[in-house]
Amino acid sequence: MEINVLNVSGKETGAKVQLSDAVFAIEPNDHAIYLDVKQFLANQRQGTHKAKQRNEIAGSTRKLHKQKGTGGARAGSIKSPLFNGGGRVFGPQPRDYSFKLNKKLKQLARKSALTYKAQENSIVVLEDFNFDSVKTKNYVQLVADLNISNEKTLLVLPAANNNIYLSSRNLKKAKVITADQLNTYDVLNAGKLLLTAGSVKTLEEAFAK
Repeated sequence: MEINVLNVSGKETGAKVQLSDAVFAIEPNDHAIYLDVKQFLANQRQGTHKAKQRNEIAGSTRKLHKQKGTGGARAGSIKSPLFNGGGRVFGPQPRDYSFKLNKKLKQLARKSALTYKAQENSIVVLEDFNFDSVKTKNYVQLVADLNISNEKTLLVLPAANNNIYLSSRNLKKAKVITADQLNTYDVLNAGKLLLTAGSVKTLEEAFAK
């Protein structure tokens, strides 16, 4: 798949980039995508939820009343889950939600996500660029010139660039990552995937391993 390379003003530079079929035109695997997205979202969970059980409640352990003869149910302690303020039965406990996925499966999921973006014509390739200073209006102007101001954008850079990252950080619909941080969830969550000529090469080298 051949794509024209644009500059930051949204104009064609005359250069073209050939997207590798081994990365951007595979047979998509939806189940691999599902597992990779599931793992990504699970890893975001803190897992610090906690409810006190009856052995953790502060209160007296005195038997409330005699076992028989009251006409009511027997009760052993005010900390019983049956009473207001008592412990909770099988309440949530701190846990780790993360789980393991094989590297090859994760790679397949990311190539599948990139393939879907290519099929939707949602990939924009830019020439390698930099901002002279950290200004949000620089990034706003960039997406405006590309006519994607109303789209969620994911910009993938070949290496960390503080000026570009900080210029986009205050925008809700913009996210900037490096090629080694690429994940299936961010690719699918973005309306437009912005790649630089350098990041295309980096991604193809990474997925060709």
